[in-house]
Amino acid sequence: MMKGLSGRHILLGVTGGIAVYKSAELVRQLREKGAEVRVVLTRAATQFVTPLTFQSLSGHPAPAELFDSTAESAMRHIELARWAEAILVAPATAHTIARLSHGLADDLLTTLCLASSAPLALAPAMNQQMWCNLATQSNIDQLRGRGVHLFGPAEGDQACGESGLGRMLEPEQLVQRLAGLFSEPCLDGVRVVVTAGPTLEDIDPVRYLGNRSSGKMGYAVAAAAEQAGAEVLLVSGVSSQPRPKRVECIDVRSAVEMHEMVMRRIPQCEIFIAAAAVADYRPVRQCKQKIKKEFFHLRLELERNPDILADVSRLADGPFCVGFAAETERVAEHAQTKLVAKGVDMIAANRVGQSGSGFESNENELEIFWPGGGVKLPQTSKKKIARQLIELIGQRYKQPER
Repeated sequence: MMKGLSGRHILLGVTGGIAVYKSAELVRQLREKGAEVRVVLTRAATQFVTPLTFQSLSGHPAPAELFDSTAESAMRHIELARWAEAILVAPATAHTIARLSHGLADDLLTTLCLASSAPLALAPAMNQQMWCNLATQSNIDQLRGRGVHLFGPAEGDQACGESGLGRMLEPEQLVQRLAGLFSEPCLDGVRVVVTAGPTLEDIDPVRYLGNRSSGKMGYAVAAAAEQAGAEVLLVSGVSSQPRPKRVECIDVRSAVEMHEMVMRRIPQCEIFIAAAAVADYRPVRQCKQKIKKEFFHLRLELERNPDILADVSRLADGPFCVGFAAETERVAEHAQTKLVAKGVDMIAANRVGQSGSGFESNENELEIFWPGGGVKLPQTSKKKIARQLIELIGQRYKQPER
């Protein structure tokens, strides 16, 4: 499995050229390397191959129209643009290159290329004279100036009977080039423990104290750490999130159970990421039978739960510690206070209690602090922000002066 592509979201744009037969094999090879692939076709591409071919190979619909009344959302191009971690147009015809160089958005592919912040790569495929034409070269220069990656073209015999520059690179070459867009695994071989989800504190056999954490952020962090090369243990509270691939998962319910499991496994890890929303308090007594509705007032006595992050950070020769701070106000101030009070290496703070971000949402934004520095990660999907966080953790973990 090619680590650089494992778990990556690759959007493949297929345009109208005879080299589309290579694109089908490209999808197969990308999935073989562990990438998740979505395919978007231009109308011209459908003259060479049907969307069903790419749907069968990728496991997802392969749309070719910008406006589709049968789509679940009218903003499909935005959804795909946000989902993609890299966009590869292969084959990239002279016509598509010209449209992209001028910023046109007249079909689904060109629209999502404009709407995405993901790296964009083109695999040119055209007649050798079309490639050498000054107009094409001018368009290529513009795209290169904007940071677009050019994979090829190669030189050789062409379908038109001519020979020269203009052949699309072979699928295995494109896979290698695409993998190179992603940095080398920053946590290769590092053992990481991640906590995620809420803890539930039972009051009686029916009721419990809990919070609104879904576990999405912690699970995304665990997956990102694995994709960065780490050996990951995920200690999860009650969550319905799908288990990340190639990650060891242990389920717990209460804060005490999570504390016991973390402390048992922490001696074998180098990095601890406390993304769980751990309950601060638990009932002093758990009733063995359901509490009946007999009184107008009911007093519930609580006691403090163990502080998992603080206990780990106090260990002699303990791991690199990363905490999370879910705040509703004065996010930066409270996060920096927690950074010092708990003696951790890094704090990732986010605002909760607002629509569209934080608890129960698919998106998040983080303010990250460490002794002497910090950075803000703007709102995006939790999967993407988890990758950005892991890259920062990898950088800080490897610095000798920490």
